[in-house]
Amino acid sequence: MVNSILLFITGLVLFLFGMIKLSELMQQQLSGSIRDYLKISVARPVYGFFMGIVSTLLLQSSSATTLLTMGVVSAGLISFYHSLGIILGADIGTTLTAQLVVWRFTTISPFIILVGGILMFTGKDRLRSYGEAIFYFGLIFFGLNLTSEATAPLKNNQSFIRFFQEAKNPLIGVCIGAVFTGIVQASAIPVGIMVIMGQQGLISIDNAVPVVFGANIGTTVTALLGSLVLNINAKKSALSHLLFKIIGVALALVFFPFFIGLIKNLSSHVSQQVAFSHFILNLSIALLFGFLLKPFSYIIEKIIPGKDETLPIWPEHLNKKCLTSAEDALGCVRKELVREIALARKMLFESLGLINNFKSAKRKDLGYIEIVIDNLQAEITRYLWNISCGQLSPELSKRLFAFSSIVYDIERMGDHSTNIVELSESKHLRSAMFSEPALVEINEIGRLVVETVDLTSSVIESGNRVNLDKIGEMTAKIDFIIKEAIDRHLQRFYQRICRAEAGPIFVDMLVNLEGIARHCRIIAEHLKTLE
Repeated sequence: MVNSILLFITGLVLFLFGMIKLSELMQQQLSGSIRDYLKISVARPVYGFFMGIVSTLLLQSSSATTLLTMGVVSAGLISFYHSLGIILGADIGTTLTAQLVVWRFTTISPFIILVGGILMFTGKDRLRSYGEAIFYFGLIFFGLNLTSEATAPLKNNQSFIRFFQEAKNPLIGVCIGAVFTGIVQASAIPVGIMVIMGQQGLISIDNAVPVVFGANIGTTVTALLGSLVLNINAKKSALSHLLFKIIGVALALVFFPFFIGLIKNLSSHVSQQVAFSHFILNLSIALLFGFLLKPFSYIIEKIIPGKDETLPIWPEHLNKKCLTSAEDALGCVRKELVREIALARKMLFESLGLINNFKSAKRKDLGYIEIVIDNLQAEITRYLWNISCGQLSPELSKRLFAFSSIVYDIERMGDHSTNIVELSESKHLRSAMFSEPALVEINEIGRLVVETVDLTSSVIESGNRVNLDKIGEMTAKIDFIIKEAIDRHLQRFYQRICRAEAGPIFVDMLVNLEGIARHCRIIAEHLKTLE
């Protein structure tokens, strides 16, 4: 009995480890293409639905897809409304795992692990990444295979068989599935176990289906916990996910005899019946709410009032019709540069806030904003290339080249803010406390840099040349203050006022703030050439 329990727990651990590592790996691989996926998902809710299915198939975790979706909602890259289709799709995608267990992928999991391991250790670059993904994919089903072996001896335990074969109150199964899934935070585990028990004849479909229902409710725990540190829109998405499941399960319980009859008509094997029940439940939820997203989102808005700003991922002012006139097209670019520097300013301001109060959720939000800035830089540059194809006067050529440089300077300002975020995280993880004088200095320098960015933004927008010299004066002042701050820091370091582990972080932050100010000065110099 002890060996069986240990084997069962080991299987669960391997399953969770494989799922988490596969999810992390796929997120890394897909991070560069996230803007393209978002562009598809926000076009129409139905597109988001299919993106949710595909994402979950790749990540092998609906919880990972839901958390990722809530992250981009919290960052303001997509609206709460557009997140609903993705969430519904994610719940469909997760049903494939149970079907793979029915197809006995658990028995060939050692072979999958072997193939993945060989590619991991012998392959290069992309082939190695594929091998790693295959290895973790095999590990998921190998973990379930161990749980199968752990439950095999129970075939001879009549008391156990009698308990799971005799009809029970469905609410008991729902509670068991919800609690167990809430603990392991993966609905595929209890559903997979139900499939395995069905293959071994240890459970009846009448008792397995309520556990599947409960697992679908329990899987919302991950999103609910994640939403606690996210903004209002992310909380709305998490609440919607919970209500989707609760309402769907409640309706399925009301028509429970009909639901069970339908499942039994589709297959005579309990294991396949379990997989079908998981799929049909989530498909029914998707069909039910897919046609009610507008009124449903309206109700959620009433339950959790308030809205957060949504950042358009794509350019708002780069009108292709204006390309017929270089003057008008460059006017469009100027407006888009104002948007880009506004986002860079937002990144700077919020990254400074993380120095004293680091939050991992806010770090992810800023990472998504950086994606928007990178996307704007690419789109503006492409638009400028199109302008350059036409006949330009010397004056317009100067403006074209100035804007071409400015768009990169703004993007690099975002990169410096990202560095400050990473340094803040390092400071937090190391518990590296800044001294009081250091905090005063970095807050003051940060304030001056933000003011300089604001001034630069106003010059780009208005074309007011009066403030160009002021930008140079402010950046010179920032350079001088940073130099003095570093000298004072060295004195505090020698006097043991500042902690050793905090010193390099403090200096690196100042260097990045100096870099942002330097790009403001470069932008001002480019704008001067247009006088």
